[in-house]
Amino acid sequence: MPHALRDEFSALLRLAGPLIAAQLAHVLMVFTDTLMMGLLGPAALASGGLGAASYSFVSIFCVGVIAAVGNLVAIRHGAGDAAGVARLTQNGLWLGWGLALLAGLGLWHLRPALLYFGQAPDSVAGAMQFLATLVFALPGYMSFMALRGFTAAIGRPGPVMAISIGGALANFVLNYALIEGWFGLPHLGLAGIGLVTALVMNAMALLLAGHALRHPAYAAYPLWRGLLRPRWSELQELLRLGLPIGGTYAVESGLFAFAALCMGALGSRELAAHQIAIMSVYVAFMVPVGLSYAVTFRIGQHFGAGRLREAQRAGRLGIGLGAACMLGFAGVFWLAPEWVVGLFLDRFDPAYREVVDLAVGLLAIAAWFELFDGVQTIAMGAIRGLKDAKTTFVVGLGCYWAIGAPLAWTLAFPLGWGAQGVWWGLAGGLAGGLACAAVGLSLGFEWKTARLLRPPRAAGDACLS
Repeated sequence: MPHALRDEFSALLRLAGPLIAAQLAHVLMVFTDTLMMGLLGPAALASGGLGAASYSFVSIFCVGVIAAVGNLVAIRHGAGDAAGVARLTQNGLWLGWGLALLAGLGLWHLRPALLYFGQAPDSVAGAMQFLATLVFALPGYMSFMALRGFTAAIGRPGPVMAISIGGALANFVLNYALIEGWFGLPHLGLAGIGLVTALVMNAMALLLAGHALRHPAYAAYPLWRGLLRPRWSELQELLRLGLPIGGTYAVESGLFAFAALCMGALGSRELAAHQIAIMSVYVAFMVPVGLSYAVTFRIGQHFGAGRLREAQRAGRLGIGLGAACMLGFAGVFWLAPEWVVGLFLDRFDPAYREVVDLAVGLLAIAAWFELFDGVQTIAMGAIRGLKDAKTTFVVGLGCYWAIGAPLAWTLAFPLGWGAQGVWWGLAGGLAGGLACAAVGLSLGFEWKTARLLRPPRAAGDACLS
């Protein structure tokens, strides 16, 4: 391996490792919530799954918008603009707080929409109990993501990993304490699960903020100076890049929210099995998500410093590494689906037999689209590192909803295949849509870097043309 390629590969892994660990720690929190729902019973698992899917769809859009903080900070950091890094982070916090307020209000008033889409009243009631407390996690979640983008983009992802792992462990212990009634704690059911997640997420944001404010490594970025004076110019810059990113996240997660609504219309058993399968896919997906952030930051740093050849090299390495990882996950889902389902439920308990059997079948189907999902995610991150999110939004919208959603619905409902039909339709739609996105975005990254690397024409040549 050439020296320059080896150095870039090492730098990418040093940044990606902690970010992947942080992503997996976050998904462990969601897994813990799902596990605790399962301890409350199949009905609670179905209701909580509906609430979790609704929260996930809204919060993913917000996280996408906030991802612009890390993108732009990486570019400013590469250009040596410490003051610009601090201003972007401060205004990223303000943007996150505004998004948390709007998202929380929307989730609090979601009941009529869920009923309109044919969800069972009992499932909706349980989902709203879960959401009533879970929305308080949003301010901390958005703050943490803004600060995470800041510290990782300047090359310090370690604190994010440590705090994320600690938060995941605390979430598990506190949730289990509520479920089991330790120390005389009340049994709050789904509302208690949401409350614990909210408390832990806000504590994580405070810990990361305290670290950034006190550690000498951040002395060049005094975030407390001018924090109370948001600047419209920085907010506009964040929104210009962040809204297309959030839109891209939303159109992809919208396919999975669509599948959850379809499962809810079929019944509680189907919705519970779907929640297990989708959580398994979600865990696998966190690896390319963490790698995508690392690719974005590495490319952004190179782009800001004018090192375009190095930016191209980082993107190619990230896409290849992501493809290899997702092939491994696809093999696990195809060859050992019962073992994966056993992580969520006791697959030998007769009470869960029907849910387990259905979830096993769904995971085998999921193996078909894992590779494409990972490649397109990292390719999107590579293009965003070049300060372009509109391309990813247009490609994602066209591939997911012009190809993916119509194909998924057509295969699922007109043919009447039930729960497996929803997932075969989802797999067919995602395989087609994500394959289109993976190829289109990879080619888009190559085209953009080739155009940037092309030497400018001389003035005389321009006049002759």
